[in-house]
Parts: sequence; structure tokens; C-alpha cells
Amino acid sequence: MRYRIPVLIVLASIFIVACSDIATLRSSQPIAPVRDYETILVGNLEANYIGDDNCLAKCHIHDRLASDFKHSIHGDQISEETGLPLVNCESCHGPGSMAVEDITAEQPCDFKSLLPIDEFPAQAQSMLCLRCHSAASTPNLHSWNSSVHALNDVSCFDCHKLHKGPEQKVGRQEEYEHCTGCHTQVKMEFAQFSHHPVSEGKMACTDCHDPHQSTNRNNLKGMTSKALCTRCHMEYQGPFVYEHADVTEECTNCHSPHGSPNEPLLQVSQPFLCMQCHAAGHFNDSPYPSLATPEAQQAYFTRCTDCHSNIHGSDNPSSHGRGTFLAR
Repeated sequence: MRYRIPVLIVLASIFIVACSDIATLRSSQPIAPVRDYETILVGNLEANYIGDDNCLAKCHIHDRLASDFKHSIHGDQISEETGLPLVNCESCHGPGSMAVEDITAEQPCDFKSLLPIDEFPAQAQSMLCLRCHSAASTPNLHSWNSSVHALNDVSCFDCHKLHKGPEQKVGRQEEYEHCTGCHTQVKMEFAQFSHHPVSEGKMACTDCHDPHQSTNRNNLKGMTSKALCTRCHMEYQGPFVYEHADVTEECTNCHSPHGSPNEPLLQVSQPFLCMQCHAAGHFNDSPYPSLATPEAQQAYFTRCTDCHSNIHGSDNPSSHGRGTFLAR
């Protein structure tokens, strides 16, 4: 009991210091000035909503944008017949009455009275989208603000182009170039001899990764790499009578998922990959076999999987009662 009170005092002190540091950080580096939050959320408070028809009828500069938007997923919701929540230009750009009140043939609409979305920081841009795309309507956005992309100043508009037409997100054929524009190390890995066919367009980054957020490491769509990989490589899913213990859950213990100079996606070539765990091998009982023997020398030029072809798991026992991962 005598030690409990000092410990509680220390923990309370740490908590107070941590809270003060967070408060200092929020006040010194806000996403946007507090007075601007109302503008970000509702637009110019002195303007009124006039609807798309009144806005577009007076200004034909946006005809192409309006046409593309009309044929998009968001544009489908402009029609009240759909029964969906009404979405139009003013939903994002704010009320437009002041933008068109002094418009003439020579004087275009006043863009300055609309929300300056392009000038917003990334977090504020995303906040515009999250007003509608909340966790309730879009479950994979429930942790967007703490995602690796949001923390690195990536906004919704970096991947989603609302005026682009029917396809308002990066297409599967565009994902590779789009993602590797930032993830340059991954692009180098895909250039290796053995790689998943992402650069060829047969796979996409989002087949394995959730770009918005995931509770799994590296934003994977599976709780473990095995759970994800065996969606395609089902023959390795098991269960097997004799499991290869170190690879039961983590394929990445042996494989480099993006690319490798070693076939098939191995982090290290055989037999050296296997010898990281199986040091003795077939040579002798010593963990440091001598290279002087012919058998030891031959093993360094042989792939273990030439014999142990069922390396992911096997149902075939050996004479000593353990699995050998042989085909039969």
C-alpha cells in the first residue's frame, strides 16, 4: 500500500504533462484557424443557397464540369426521384448567391465568394467529404483521421476527382502509377525479376491494401498476411497435419510481397533462406557443417524445394513421425 500512492502520483503527473503537451500542440499547430471552421463547414454565412439551376443558367463556364458531374455517382443524387440525399455543387462549394448576383456577359461569377477548397490544408479538404461520408455511411472511413495517409497530408481530392465524370476515383489501371508516385520504394520492388503483376495491370494495389484505413499493419485487408495471401493462393491455406511452424500465419517470413530478385518472391535465395532456421540441414548434427565434405558442398547448389516440394505444409509423415514436407 505504501508504494501504491507514490506510483499513482507519478502516473497522474505523466498524464497531466501529456495532456498539456497535446493542448499546446493543438493550439500552436491547428489544421485551420478556429474562426475558419464555420466557413469550412457551411460556406459564406452571408450568402444564400440558390440551387444548381440558378447558378449554371447564369454562368456557362462550368458547362463541361456540370455535365461530367451530372453523369457521376454524386450527380445521380441531384435527382430527387432517386430518394437519395440531395447532393449538388453547393454541397461542397457553399452557397452561391453572392457569386452570381453581379454576373454579366463580361463579368464572370465571383469565385472568391465560394469556398476556396484548393487553398485548404489536406485535413480540411477531407473534412468537407467527411460531413457526408461519416463512419455510419462509409464504414472504412471510421479511422481516416488517424490513417497513415491523413497523417501525411493526403486528402480525399488527391485520389478522388469529383468533376472527372462517372469514375470519380483512381481506376485500377491507374493505381500503380498513382500509388508509386509517393511509394517509390515499392515501385523499385515491383521492378524486380519476381513480382506480383501489378505493374502489368493484372492486379491493383487495392487488392491487398485498404487506402482509407485498416486496423491491420500496412493497411492490409487481411488480419495476417496468410489470411490475405490465401484468398488467391488457396492451395496453401491448410490446415495440414504437419504445419511449417514459422510460416503458418506470416507468409512474409519468407516472401517479399511486392517483388524480389529470387523466384518465387523469396527474400533470400535457396538454400540460404531455409538455413536461417535449419542450419544443420542434412550434413550432420552440428549447427556449423563443414564445407569440406562433398555432401555439404553440393547442398549449397541445391534448392530445398526440389525434394521438400510441399514446403507450406504436408499430410505425409516421415519414418521418425514428423512431417518432411515431401510430395509423397
